[in-house]
Amino acid sequence: MPTLVALDLPPGSRFVDALQAIWEAGDAAAPLDPRLPPPARRSLLDALRPGAVVAPDGERVVLPDGRPVEPGDAVVVATSGSTGTPRGVVLTHDALAASARATSARLGVDPAHDRWLACLPLAHIGGLAVVIRALLTGTPLEVHERFEPAAVEDASRQGATMVSLVPTALARIDASGFRTVLLGGAAPPPALAPNIVTTYGMTETASGVVYDGVPLDGVELAIGDGRRGRAGEVLVRGPMLLRAYRDGTDPKLPGGWLPTGDAGRIDAGGRLVVDGRMAEVIVTGGEKVWPAAVERVLARHPDVAEVAVVGHPDPEWGQVVVAVVAPRRAGAPPTLDALREVVRGELGPWAAPKRLHLVDALPRTPSGKIDRRSLQRR
Repeated sequence: MPTLVALDLPPGSRFVDALQAIWEAGDAAAPLDPRLPPPARRSLLDALRPGAVVAPDGERVVLPDGRPVEPGDAVVVATSGSTGTPRGVVLTHDALAASARATSARLGVDPAHDRWLACLPLAHIGGLAVVIRALLTGTPLEVHERFEPAAVEDASRQGATMVSLVPTALARIDASGFRTVLLGGAAPPPALAPNIVTTYGMTETASGVVYDGVPLDGVELAIGDGRRGRAGEVLVRGPMLLRAYRDGTDPKLPGGWLPTGDAGRIDAGGRLVVDGRMAEVIVTGGEKVWPAAVERVLARHPDVAEVAVVGHPDPEWGQVVVAVVAPRRAGAPPTLDALREVVRGELGPWAAPKRLHLVDALPRTPSGKIDRRSLQRR
């Protein structure tokens, strides 16, 4: 049976060469995040159970108690989901090829003129997918060890035409030199340049499957109705979905539909609108409040640089809406009354935050997403 080989290499040409060698041997790769502290690394290896690891010096070391993968499996990518417990998402070669074809067709990628830049962590699907689609389509590729604004801008001047970023990275660079910027991993900023393409997807979908609200070719969307999926939940079906999790469980529903855990709807123009994670909905005084909707409103306030909305327990309301804000100017933060007013005017009084916490910057996970668990503990 094929072996799962952990890749303990920093991003760069050695990582790419090792990935290709693993595939040529008929094995599957599990990229490790070199930034993980030892306890988190041990927990991840226990969950993935690779049979070997390519160490930082390039040597392949056999590990005890490894569990094989299935023929056709290509990568196992770690995800913590909403629980914080590491899980391995098993993606096949067929799924990766389908993703590469669909994304490249939508973006009009031309290997003779385009070049991908990978500057996000390769242990996460947002960064790894750039490497994979470049390899599978024969498109030139440049890989940076880490995100550094000056290096990314220089790459665009030197011929890189496409890059995948998260909003925090986009805010730190002039991205006008790229033909296309794929933006995912978190809610996008209110105003976007014409070369920015917002994406919706997850590790289980082998990266983004919806671009600017429109599903890629071969991708189907549905909204759960209680019989198929939870009412209001976004469902996805397509050839790029995971085979299973590393523990053998398959999250797909009958008919091949993947429940995403996100609440959403299809608007009148046929575009997907995501309201937020179903587990993050705030129920205050019997009313449901979606944090993402409140965040979109507050992000447009001129005194707000970054914002996250969470629910905190409250004896009277059950939960109260809390806005965690990084002010645009440290000496002139927005007031709670001002933020409540803009939210009341667009979403209704029940969605207006009842508390305001000011921070220098929002806590984020290694993949750039807002660390909501830490905010809910404040």
